[in-house]
Amino acid sequence: MRTIIITGASDGIGAVASALLADDATRLVLVGRSPSKTRAVASRIGAEHHVVDFEHLDEVRDLAAALGSSCERIDVLAHNAGGIFSGPTSTADGFEKTLQVNHLAPFLLTHLLIDRLIDSNAAVVSTSSIGALFGRIDLDDLNNWTNFRPNKAYGDAKLANILFTKGLHERFHGDGLSSVAFHPGIVATNFAADTTSYFRHVYHGAFKGLLTPPEGGGANLAHFLAGTPGRDWISGEYYNSRQRIGRTNRQASDPALIRRHWDLTEQMLGIASERTAG
Repeated sequence: MRTIIITGASDGIGAVASALLADDATRLVLVGRSPSKTRAVASRIGAEHHVVDFEHLDEVRDLAAALGSSCERIDVLAHNAGGIFSGPTSTADGFEKTLQVNHLAPFLLTHLLIDRLIDSNAAVVSTSSIGALFGRIDLDDLNNWTNFRPNKAYGDAKLANILFTKGLHERFHGDGLSSVAFHPGIVATNFAADTTSYFRHVYHGAFKGLLTPPEGGGANLAHFLAGTPGRDWISGEYYNSRQRIGRTNRQASDPALIRRHWDLTEQMLGIASERTAG
């Protein structure tokens, strides 16, 4: 039985993908922020669930401990939680909300589960975005405290997902871990509801009817979760469709930046890699 963990599973494409993957051969563990929504989705498809708010890193640590205890293996870890927010807003952990929810929390969760993931020859799948093109990461201000704009902060965070994917591949693919990031499409969900960004008008205004329905974006997520690395997708890459490796921000092609960004993220979280690439 394959064990698949999906964050951001209480709504939108996470909920759709969960329903598509639910079968007798799959153990689904859903993670969401809303207790009622997460419980409802899990109950509907017969999945396990945890309620976690990525704005609180202690909850991420508790989640990792619970998963480490209950999951003898983890075949797929899907980082699907995230969003665009007004700000800058400081979390209780002292980081800007956009960076923490989209990048720091999934990075920390992966770090805490890395031994289980490697032992399981797992895949780590990150929902990124074409919005990475709006990013321009400043290594001296990863939180964007100085020049915060919702679009840039979101673009930086989605670009960070791609850098993280490439960093995971560089460090751990030799040990059997695979990683991929992808753009799910411009999907009609609750995305951008909590922001002053013009994306709010795209996702919740007159253009909403032109967007991809959640079923389409959820099917794209399910494709990568169900797929086999090396056959259905190539580890360490970013895809802007199911079959096509995508062009994205040029910073994603800078190996020195990828490594420095990883190191700075570890410093911010107060962690260090305990395993090196095989």
